[in-house]
Amino acid sequence: RFIQGSATRNPYVFYHWRYIDIFVYFSHHTVTIPPVCWTNAAHRNGVPVLGTFITEWTDGEKLCEAFLAGGAEAYRAVGEQLARIAQHYRFDGWLVNIENTLSAAAVGNLPPFLRHLTAQVHSAVPGGLVIWYDSVLRNGALRWQNELTEENRVFFDACDGLFTNYNWKQEHLERTRGLAGPRHTDVYVGVDVFARGDVIGGGFDTDKSLRLIRQHGLSAAIFAPGWVYEHLGEENFLHNENKFWASLAEYLPTHSICTLPLATSFSLGMGTSRFLAGKEEEPGPWYDLSAQEIQPLYPEREGRLRTSCCLQDAWCGGSSLRVQGTIPPGEEHVAVCLFSLQMPAPPKLFLTLLYKLEGPHPDEFVVALELTTWDSGTCHEGNVTSLPEPNGRHHPRFLPAPPPGLAKLLAVCDRGSNGWTSRCYELDLQDCSLRDLSLLVSRHQPSPRETPFTCLLGEIRVLDAASVAASPPEVQSLSASQLWWQ
Repeated sequence: RFIQGSATRNPYVFYHWRYIDIFVYFSHHTVTIPPVCWTNAAHRNGVPVLGTFITEWTDGEKLCEAFLAGGAEAYRAVGEQLARIAQHYRFDGWLVNIENTLSAAAVGNLPPFLRHLTAQVHSAVPGGLVIWYDSVLRNGALRWQNELTEENRVFFDACDGLFTNYNWKQEHLERTRGLAGPRHTDVYVGVDVFARGDVIGGGFDTDKSLRLIRQHGLSAAIFAPGWVYEHLGEENFLHNENKFWASLAEYLPTHSICTLPLATSFSLGMGTSRFLAGKEEEPGPWYDLSAQEIQPLYPEREGRLRTSCCLQDAWCGGSSLRVQGTIPPGEEHVAVCLFSLQMPAPPKLFLTLLYKLEGPHPDEFVVALELTTWDSGTCHEGNVTSLPEPNGRHHPRFLPAPPPGLAKLLAVCDRGSNGWTSRCYELDLQDCSLRDLSLLVSRHQPSPRETPFTCLLGEIRVLDAASVAASPPEVQSLSASQLWWQ
């Protein structure tokens, strides 16, 4: 459904991909295939997606008896078919959730079924995963443990991980850590954001649960973060969503970007209209996560800095990134970390930036990009005789015009329009590893007062000069089918 999106007004949209490792698309259908647009958005941001295989109640019992209680042929066929579905629809594996009692024959075949499914998924899908939900026990009884125990361990041992139920206390975490041994990060401790049952914290107190989980070195499974939209309503959804994930950020390891090019217009894959080259092209609401661009970190510092989505103005797509903050008294600039990077730096980088300063005195500020590198004795900017940068902070050189031969690709160097300013930069590095990409907002004049600023970011690109200059390979044997042109 909605493979080309829809015209939904105020939709639920997920965009804090930098803070999560795996996205599970959950529903109560027996076999839930993640919608293509969700898989596209996740993969563009480097996050694997799991579908759900669930059986529940008496219907679930009947289904489990049908494929688990007989010989190996039936459960092996189900495992192979599930792996094929994941491969065909390009998602990354399954959450398996058996929420009904099982006969002795069925539960006896459950571990070999999980082992077979896991092996099939691993061979069909690179990096594929199968995660088991804490539900039935090895004797076939349906009894949630809220931890890893000897009663459910046989299923954990047969696949890639365990997603525990939510009603745990600290002692459950201690016992789980002990029993999991070296696989402690394969235990995803369930946190219900709706806080149903006897739980430590949900809603805007979800951080309390995460703090405890992290103290015990376990992974977390944040269940139903749609609470923000469903419980608090759609009116201030984007604001509330940023507040929710900002409250968890210190407990969530950041996903780094590991390959170039990095290019994004920050669009969320939705909007109240569509923009192209800074101009409104088509008014009216739209929602299509396949069109979501790579998302930044959305950093927040109480009172000093806020990043959010701006739907009223964009360079391309449906939205831009609004960065609001203040430069403290006596300080020259503020750096806003947008992306965490983890890759060797190519010898020469080109960077492009499109931005728009808002507010009463935009001329007071200068906007630029800053790259930081990991501390290393060998990392140099420019030639070998130059001194290493203190703290590995690099400020790329401004290019007033694109270098010859790259004018077409870097047309943005002199293309700003409709109030947007464009900038092009270059940076030469030797033996460096890239760490962070930040926006640098500076004052022209030092001031004893704090100075507020608002900047919209329309597009950022970080390009490896060598691969930009090389001519791209030609597309071979392209075919298209099942077209409906509108």
